[in-house]
Amino acid sequence: MAQFINDRETLVTDAIDGVLASAGGALCRLDGYPHIKVVCRTDWDKSRVALISGGGSGHEPAHAGFVGQGMLTAAVCGEVFASPSVDAVLAGILAVTGPAGCLLIVKNYTGDRLNFGLAAERARAFGLKVSMVVVDDDIALPDLPQPRGVAGTLFVHKIAGALAEAGADLAAITKAAQAAIANMASIGKSLDTCTVPGSAKENRIAVGMAELGLGIHGEAGVEQVAFKDAKNAMDLVLEKLEPKIGTGPHVALLNNLGATTPLEMSILTQELATSARAKNIQYLIGPAPLMTSLDMHGFSVSVLPLDNSTKAHLDAPVDLAAWPGMKAITPVPLRPLPDGLSPIQPIPSENAKTRAILAQCCDLLIAAETDLNTLDAKSGDGDTGSTLATAARALKEALDRLPLADATQLFRAVSNELSQTMGGSSGVILAIFFGATGDACASGKPTAKALLAGLDRISQVGGAGKGDRTMIDALDPALRALPEGLQAAAHAARAGAAATASMGRAKAGRASYVPEENLLGHNDPGAEAVARLFEGLAKAM
Repeated sequence: MAQFINDRETLVTDAIDGVLASAGGALCRLDGYPHIKVVCRTDWDKSRVALISGGGSGHEPAHAGFVGQGMLTAAVCGEVFASPSVDAVLAGILAVTGPAGCLLIVKNYTGDRLNFGLAAERARAFGLKVSMVVVDDDIALPDLPQPRGVAGTLFVHKIAGALAEAGADLAAITKAAQAAIANMASIGKSLDTCTVPGSAKENRIAVGMAELGLGIHGEAGVEQVAFKDAKNAMDLVLEKLEPKIGTGPHVALLNNLGATTPLEMSILTQELATSARAKNIQYLIGPAPLMTSLDMHGFSVSVLPLDNSTKAHLDAPVDLAAWPGMKAITPVPLRPLPDGLSPIQPIPSENAKTRAILAQCCDLLIAAETDLNTLDAKSGDGDTGSTLATAARALKEALDRLPLADATQLFRAVSNELSQTMGGSSGVILAIFFGATGDACASGKPTAKALLAGLDRISQVGGAGKGDRTMIDALDPALRALPEGLQAAAHAARAGAAATASMGRAKAGRASYVPEENLLGHNDPGAEAVARLFEGLAKAM
């Protein structure tokens, strides 16, 4: 897989220098490349207890992203997923440790424990006060003698950082760090493995499955489970954490493992915030990429009980872009729509034939969702089917409140429904179309001519006409043939849609930005939707 790197051998040093270049002078590094990769605060005067963490790279922004006032004093970076050397750790200790001593915050992996541990011994031989805590928050393997250290490590960075900034001594900071480690728990879930630069991607997770209880170095999870949706994914994670969530308030850290989109993370946040299993989770850190696993498409949740002291330490402000802060989880606040945006609700009326036609139209668009998305992916962003299907589902649910016996009011009501439920340019265009059709009906025009008036209006407003490779290429001929019957309209719509496949240039819509080779041979998705709609109605009638 192509990646934005220069050379595998220099990618970590290149990345560290990128962090330093964008830090505004707040960070520096020791002059020891490539073997010693230590990022330090530039404002450090050794008067307080130093906090040092680190480990293999590939977990960004951990660990260098959390070096700064109120968190780490230095981060010791290894190669991707590889512990830094003893000399690198020792260099970091010697660079930032003064009479107050230093605390090493180490994740529970053999390489990290050995290298940080030996460096601590050597530093003590220099007469320095060095304490070390080992984070083992992963509960994926409950019977494992030495659980792994994962994203809960960030709790320790923040709590210890607040104490160190306030001038606490090494013993007090170490005690608070140990208490946090004893009380926290973490577990992760992923839909895909990560891609280690320079190595072939391991595709061990089958389509439709997810991995639960995974580490942060690409190692396999404890089990593969069927993937259903975000709600189920979060529920499985919280089910594992639930025995660790006691009484009283807790904080959750929602961590993006690297490649999960912000949209997905927000949905996962909603599921966490509303889960019955998380009723005692009252505060949230994230969602954010905090301790990633390169480009892993997954997330992890870490939980920690809160007392007044812990809450104050986690809540203490820091000027670090990578730290999202802690926020209270609150119910979704609501405000009424401004005056003028709440449409006048029509008086419902019943007409069995009209209801059947509308329901049939909705079902046709819902059934075509996947096909239309696939077609739209050739010339757009692959969402035409979903946009139309979402509107169709909403319209179908609204049938009981529509004026089905009054064509004029029905067209206007459909316009209002689409303007509220259908996104993108298609929603606006169709809302204008049905609104103008309703206005034409009110002026006394028969339905067929009123529909053509609606078509004229969307051409005026949207700027597209027949031949521009849009839905109008099927809608225009279909509406003009409609007085001859549905079969004639369906044939005209299909011919119009088919003609768009030979149009190498779109003059309107998102497809106008797409190269000719992407368009030729593929029907415009909007025109295809119109053709399928008329064909389905003709067949049903």
